[in-house]
Amino acid sequence: MAGIVNASINLSEVPKDKIIKGKKGQYLPITITINDDFDKFGNQGPITVAQSKEEREAKEPKVYLGNVKVAWTNGNFPDKAPYEGDGKPLQMDKAPQASANPDDLPF
Repeated sequence: MAGIVNASINLSEVPKDKIIKGKKGQYLPITITINDDFDKFGNQGPITVAQSKEEREAKEPKVYLGNVKVAWTNGNFPDKAPYEGDGKPLQMDKAPQASANPDDLPF
């Protein structure tokens, strides 16, 4: 998949208690939704502050930060990232293996 998504966020809406201090800086976990339809402004989805499982189950309101527009795509949307049972992304120990069959090259 290849694509470009333009986005903007309202920094005054960032909840300070959601900022995570890491080794290399401060981070805000966000969720970006890409919808099939456009709103009246041509946006294709919202940017929200990511919610924990407990916040989602408690139906707490989302904090909206801004909107996204797909600026370009090659027509494919990526599959979701593989996850372990505990919800953590799988660690890739090795580089992907090249195909043994040279006839399945995309060119």
